[in-house]
Amino acid sequence: MIEQITDANAKKAIARKVLEALRDWFEVDESREKYISESADQIFLAAKEDGDYVGFLCLKETGKETVELAVMGVLKDYHHKGIGRKLFEEAKRIAKEKGYLFLQVKTVQMGVYEDYDITNRFYLSCGFKEFEVIRELWGDENPCQIYVMYLE
Repeated sequence: MIEQITDANAKKAIARKVLEALRDWFEVDESREKYISESADQIFLAAKEDGDYVGFLCLKETGKETVELAVMGVLKDYHHKGIGRKLFEEAKRIAKEKGYLFLQVKTVQMGVYEDYDITNRFYLSCGFKEFEVIRELWGDENPCQIYVMYLE
């Protein structure tokens, strides 16, 4: 079940639970804490299974007509069960409803790390298109792949 969370403390608690369990992707403490802190002010969707939160997704406005999938995580035991897809589809629906025309997401470029290749394939399967790689954003060892999607 996907639900929108509005309470700032609940958002941070869910984000902390999920991101701390996903250290393969969110290993840098400072970055993880920033995602958790910023989640309080973002559109926040959570996935609940058997009474527990097992995943979440945050949307952040980056321009008048653009929203970013700022952070997303699903506990490993729930990977490949359609939860990430359900979170994404609901986020896309909300973004359209709010009048955004574009959705973007940033991740590490395909081919650098196996775990991130899985993430890249997920975004591509959702309909995102490659936009640009910016090496300067996260450094040469973590080239930033930006994907975009038109929301009409």
